[in-house]
Amino acid sequence: MTSAGREPRYRGGQAVRGSLAYDLDWAVRERELRHAGELPRKKNQAKAAPKVHAAPRVQVRERQYVSVMAVLGVAVVAVLAVLVLLHYVQLTLLAADTAALRKELATLETENVVLTAQYEQMFDMASVKEAAAAAGMRKPSASQICPLDLSGGDSAVVYQKEEPGFFSRLLSSLHGGVYAVVEYFD
Repeated sequence: MTSAGREPRYRGGQAVRGSLAYDLDWAVRERELRHAGELPRKKNQAKAAPKVHAAPRVQVRERQYVSVMAVLGVAVVAVLAVLVLLHYVQLTLLAADTAALRKELATLETENVVLTAQYEQMFDMASVKEAAAAAGMRKPSASQICPLDLSGGDSAVVYQKEEPGFFSRLLSSLHGGVYAVVEYFD
């Protein structure tokens, strides 16, 4: 503290003359004033020990735990990525099949036009009448014609196929997906 009879400098309830700014060096000056007449203290110096280079201290972070929700989120994202990949594989296969089927359809339509033209050339009505007359065929007489009575009601029987259950559809879908992946990589 302060010596008796002397008031602390720059402190107290006295009127202030000058600046009201806080004096940051006040404590240093007070310590120098208290120890003004003393001799400097000598530290006991021991023998200088040989310098040994110590390994630098490494700060180790605390172990951080991974949230279960984070692991589940990563797992869900991975599963969805695999499913997207499988659907792209399926889409690619379907696009290739569609292109092949369209090409086959165009070929078959061309072949149909050629065959229809050949059919019409081979079987014109004059040649059919000649072949029928040569075989002994003739038109039916009026006594050979019998009318068909359609005045009764119509009836039909419809058979429906049973729809597969959820698990059988799921298994067939998984089988198709695995087959598509294997076929894609072969």
